[in-house]
Amino acid sequence: MITRAPEPRVGNDFWDSGEDEHLGDEDYFGDDISALGHGELEQHRELREYARLAAWELPMLSKLARPFEVPSAAQPLRFRYTTYLGEEHPAAKKVVVEFCTSDMPGLTQLQTDKLIKLAGPRYNPSTNIVKMSCEMFGTQAQNKRYLRETVNNLVKEARDGKDTFIDVPFDFRHHKPKARFEFPKEWILTPERKQYLESKRLQQLELDSGLKQSGNLLDGAKLVERVLSSQMQIPELEMVEAARGKQRLPS
Repeated sequence: MITRAPEPRVGNDFWDSGEDEHLGDEDYFGDDISALGHGELEQHRELREYARLAAWELPMLSKLARPFEVPSAAQPLRFRYTTYLGEEHPAAKKVVVEFCTSDMPGLTQLQTDKLIKLAGPRYNPSTNIVKMSCEMFGTQAQNKRYLRETVNNLVKEARDGKDTFIDVPFDFRHHKPKARFEFPKEWILTPERKQYLESKRLQQLELDSGLKQSGNLLDGAKLVERVLSSQMQIPELEMVEAARGKQRLPS
């Protein structure tokens, strides 16, 4: 009976530091793929995982779909969020709220004007929309709550009749209206305009064909050849040998 000699035990504690570790690693014979190849395989496994999710899990999401419902008059606020899938981004906590001043319930025209004056540069006179954002807090829920409370405070102050701000003029200097250019109606291709342009093209083609038959049609290639052949030949410069040594100037 042949027995295998036990390998010497090497501990991993403080007293065995500096000793060789006999872990029994297999020898490498160059038959494995490189680290780049393993990365490609990992990416392939990830793609196959998403393909399985798209084939088996994605059809089940249709059960959770809900039809779109138009916001009612009691929901004038529109919140907007930004989500970065698969990563954490500092801008993901930002929340933006928009509302139209004319959609706020229970406000008279005088109170609406006061609300516009309180909104200040956040009001867009072209669209009649107030836009505010918040990213002071760490979560979207906190920022949304802060915006909702801010809008409620604005509406509460607008309904306060102690000071109507009627003596304060509107200040829209922050708004720079953008020029919107429209396509001229005269440039629209109507059927009559298309027919006129087609007739002009046919007339030009008939004129060119007549000139070509008579030999008077201008040919660019022939014109270039004629100009090149008519150019004067530039005489070649002759090399003149300089005199050696210094020469005296005539007295």
